[in-house]
Formats: sequence, structure tokens, C-alpha cells
Amino acid sequence: MNAPVNFDKMDVGYDIPAVPGMAEKDIQTPCLVLDLDALERNIKKMGDYARAHGMRHRVHGKMHKSVDVALLQERLGGSVGVCCQKVSEAEVFARGGIKDVLVSNQVRDLAKIDRLARIPKLGARAICCVDMGDNVADLSAAAVRHGTTIECLVEIDCGAGRCGVKTTPEVVALAKAIDAAPGLKFAGIQAYQGAMQHMDSYEDRKAKIALAVAQVKDAVDTLKADGMVCDIVGGGGTGSYYFESTSGVYNELQCGSYAFMDADYGRILDKDGKRIDQGEWENALFILTSVMSHAKADKAIVDAGLKAQSVDSGLPVIYGRTDVKYVKCSDEHGVVEDPQGVLKVNDKLRLVPGHCDPTCNVHDWYVGVRNGKVEVVWPVSARGKAY
Repeated sequence: MNAPVNFDKMDVGYDIPAVPGMAEKDIQTPCLVLDLDALERNIKKMGDYARAHGMRHRVHGKMHKSVDVALLQERLGGSVGVCCQKVSEAEVFARGGIKDVLVSNQVRDLAKIDRLARIPKLGARAICCVDMGDNVADLSAAAVRHGTTIECLVEIDCGAGRCGVKTTPEVVALAKAIDAAPGLKFAGIQAYQGAMQHMDSYEDRKAKIALAVAQVKDAVDTLKADGMVCDIVGGGGTGSYYFESTSGVYNELQCGSYAFMDADYGRILDKDGKRIDQGEWENALFILTSVMSHAKADKAIVDAGLKAQSVDSGLPVIYGRTDVKYVKCSDEHGVVEDPQGVLKVNDKLRLVPGHCDPTCNVHDWYVGVRNGKVEVVWPVSARGKAY
């Protein structure tokens, strides 16, 4: 299970950025801060939506890499388990008490397959994706060796152009091979259309997912006619979940970023042409940063640079302010335009990261705040688990 943190042995500013009970103003920066009220509202909202549409929600653990957040999503949102991208990441969640773990990826290295086959011994359901027939024998051998069961989803390439098979005959052939292999169980279809999640236009996203739904429906119907039922038909992200949930084909959502939100996701538009971070979801994750220099009259320098965030999806946005703007960063510095000179040294700013997933992966801790106080400090449990 997830071991509790012994804060008595933690040195603030060296081991950890804050401890429970501290005032928010005393948090050491740069660090990740969670607005717990916003986070809880997001989690409950998605859980309510999934239930209302008869969908299961398997949250994407690769986004936050936190056992504590996953358990909160289970408790408040009714999530059925987690998706992970790597076996070591999946093992962290299984060891932390999550009972249903999907590696929504292919596992090909024999050592990794061996670890995957041992996950059920931790008390968790272990599922992975398959898109090539020669993977089946290796998965089967490991499951038999350990006396466990690995459940397998056939991955369909429904638009991302990465992993997965393209045709229904390929899906059926793989499903039959899995079904016939000792120690394996055919569990269904993985069909996540990742390439369209960040398209600005709602209608453009809708058109892309319509193609995916038709492709997946053909495979599911063909399997059913052949006597093979899909327990899981999974996919759906923060930019598309409303399409999969009303498709009549998918039965499991795999949304991740909805819980935290970031600047890149926030700019996409809903069906009414409104940004999704202005009503659909709330910003709950921030990089807390401090002004460390204001030697130049029109710019402030903050302590959150490249080493505190990922800028693959653009620079962070300063939350709740239009008078200052984050415009540039280097390893340890961020440059903030401050034309009116409103900022002072040691002022703190909340930054909405451009991309939450890789940003979370460069930090050790989440500092959860409520009403101006630190309520919880959670480890980024699976940080560095990239194997």
C-alpha cells in the first residue's frame, strides 16, 4: 500500500517544499500546487458524467503519476482503475492499492513482460495492449511461468498513427490468438484517438472521432458475430470524451488532463465555442513561482524556468492576471513582462503549465492547498518510472 510520508523527518526547502499546516505564503518555490477545491470539483464532475452516460472511467495515471490522486479519483469520481504507459509505472499504482491497472501500451521486452506477469500477485488486474502476433507467445509464457493471467486488449490505430492495427481482420486474428494462448485473456479493444485531442475546433474533433467510431464498431461487431465479446472498448480523452460516451460503441473512458488542466488543453473549444478551461473544467494544477529579481524596471525574473516545467506545448500562462505575462525561460529563470512595475521581489505567481503530464514528471511533490493553508503534501509516486 501507499506508505504515509513522515513529515517529522522532512526539512522544508531541502527535502520538501512544504508540510501540512503551513501557510500558503510560506511554500518554497518553484513547486507544484494543487487547488484541492478545484481538483475535487473536476473529479466529481467527470465521475458524475461517466455514470450518467453508463460509462466506466479508467483515469490516465501517466498524467499525474500519483497514487494519492488516483485514490482520490476512485473515491470521489468512482473510477474503475488506471491507465499507465509503462510497466514500472503500473507497478507503482498496483503497489499503492489500485486494483485494476491497464498498460495502455505494448510490452515487448522480456524483462518487462516478466514484471507485468507478476502484477496480479500484488492484487491487481493486469491488462496490456497487443498489436503484433509475435507478442502473444511471450506474454503467454510469462503468465504461465508465474501462474497468473494477463488480460490483453487489441489496439486499433484509429488515427494517431503510432501503435495499433488498422483493419478488422487484423483485430480478429489477434483476438483469436490471445484467446487461444494459455495464461492470457482477450479483454477487448483499445482505441484512443490521441491525434485530435488538442484540435481547437469542436467540429473538427467530432469529425475525426466519427471515423474512429466507425472503425471500432466494425471490429466490435465482427468479433461479437464470431462469439468474442469485448469487456473493454476503451478510449476517450479530455478533448473527446463526450463523443465516445455517446457513440454506442465505447464503454470505458480514459481521460486524464481534465483533473488538473493545462494551458494547451484549456484553449480548445467546446460545442458553444467557449474555451474548456472557462466553464467545462477548472485549473487545479499550478507551478508556484517567486519573483527573484526586478533589476529591470519592465520585467520580473522568477525562479521557475525550464527545469520546473515542460514547454513542449508552449509557455505557461500566469493564472488570474492580465497585467503581467510569462514570455521566456532558461534553465533556472523565467522572464515575466511587467510593463507597469506591479510586481515586487518575493511576490508569488501561479503558472498554468503548457503541458501538465511532463511538467508533473519533473517534480517530487504536490502541495495541496485549501483556504490559504497547506492541507496535504503528496509524492509524485511514479516519477522516474519510465521502464
